[in-house]
This record gives sequence, C-alpha cells and structure tokens, in this order.
Amino acid sequence: MPEIAVVTDSCASIPEPMLEELKINWVAYYIHRGEEVLRDLVTAKRDSFYDWLATAKVLPKTANPGPGDYLQVYQSLAEEEGIREIISIHMTSKGSGAYQAACAAKKMMQERLPNMMIEVIDTLNVSMCHGWMVIEAARAALTGKTLPEIVDLVMKMMPITQMIQTADTLKYLYMGGRIGKAQHMMGSLLSIKPLIGMKDGIIVPLGQARSRKSAYEKMVQMVEAVVGYKGRVKIAYVHAAALEEAEKVKTLAEDRLTCIESLFAELSPALGVHTGPGTAGLCYFPV
Repeated sequence: MPEIAVVTDSCASIPEPMLEELKINWVAYYIHRGEEVLRDLVTAKRDSFYDWLATAKVLPKTANPGPGDYLQVYQSLAEEEGIREIISIHMTSKGSGAYQAACAAKKMMQERLPNMMIEVIDTLNVSMCHGWMVIEAARAALTGKTLPEIVDLVMKMMPITQMIQTADTLKYLYMGGRIGKAQHMMGSLLSIKPLIGMKDGIIVPLGQARSRKSAYEKMVQMVEAVVGYKGRVKIAYVHAAALEEAEKVKTLAEDRLTCIESLFAELSPALGVHTGPGTAGLCYFPV
C-alpha cells in the first residue's frame, strides 16, 4: 500500500480494474428513484440502469455522499491501514456538494486525529477529467511522491484537462438542472448534436454539429487545435451505454493525435442521469 491514500467518489467514472490496480478508495453517490435509494455502482449497475433511464419519464434525483460517508473512509484508512496522509479529489463544487462534504469530514477527522494530513481538492471538472487527476495522483502516490508533490501535480492538471462530449439531446441536463451556460442550446435539438464542455466548473457550449460523425470530427479538431497535429495526449473515451460511439471517437482521434495512453470509460449512473444514454465524448490532457 502507498503511504499516501487517494480518495475520490463514484462520479470519477474510473474503470474498475484501475481502481483496484492503483489502490484508489472511492465513495458511492446516491440515486433516489422514487422511493428507492440506490448507491452508484453498488446497487445501481450501469447496464440495467441505462436500460431503465432510456424509458424514464421523470429523472431520479442524485445526491453526493455526506460528510459521514467520507469520514468513514478516512477513519478506515487511518485505523485499519495506518494511513496518516490523504488526498481527497472531487468533482466541481459548482455542480455537487461532494467537495464541501469532504471538507467537513476532514475537519471531523482532524479533531479526532490532529496529526492526520488531509488535502481536499475541488477539480472544477467532471467525468474522466476528474478521473484522470485521481489516476495520476494515485500513480504518484505509488511511486513515493510526497503529499505536497501530489497536490501540485493535480493543481497543474486542472487548467489543461478538458472534456468535450455530445449527445442526441440536452434534455437530461435540462431536466436535471445541470445545463449551465448551455441553456440557449435547448432549441431544435432534434436536428443538431450539441457539443459541451466545462469551464470554471460549469457546463458551457462548445458548438454544434448536424450529425454524430461531424460532432466527433469537431471534437478531434478542438483537441488538435490545442496540442497540434500528432500532439501527445492522454485521453479517455467516455460514454453512457454507447461504447460503439466512443469507439468511433477513438478511431478519429488516434488518426490525428499521439495518444500515449487511452482508455474507455463508461459514466457512472449518477453522472449518466444528467447526460442520458447515448452520450459519447472524450476527456484529455496534453503530455
């Protein structure tokens, strides 16, 4: 085990084998479906949940873990594994209360163990942009980097790690109240494929296309504009019940970019509630 523990939550959407391989600790979000309370990736599994979501008339409500959920993980790491340093990494505080809950848990933990060092990070991002920061932090911890070095690594990634995604409709973002500055794109959604990203922690419009293919081409063009032709990137092809679409993005991207690491990541149900099944895109950072 590394001497520094990395904690995050289910919305990072990191593939499960990597969570285990990199010793990443995570906390499940909550999904309230009518009277039913589900735990993200625990009792809400991707396949069955997305099958149901495609037919849903009313979106379920999602809720971030509470301070007690994070405190339980911090305590377990301290008491069972002797950990005294933790970096806890969370999605944008402008779209979720996870960061605030983790900060409250940190305070409670340090009242019990004053020598416990916990750094809580608000990534101001979501999905595998958040996930990439967790992955790189965990790798750094496994190689013996110090807590300040790992925090510095994550802070340097924050402004350069970008998400671009599209879907057949923005209705899920609209229904869930997460549409941010992309509100004006709610027009003729049957005839356009909106491209959205995130800036300063909120969803923003990046453009639109007339077809999925042209949307994917625009995604790659946007990345290429940042890193150059055959520029070096680490890239995650993200989707919600749309692996075939993510594979199309990969084919286009890897013809124009030098992907020194790439992976497929399916959004967790708590995140997919707000994008809807069929979402596809990418999360990347220059290397």
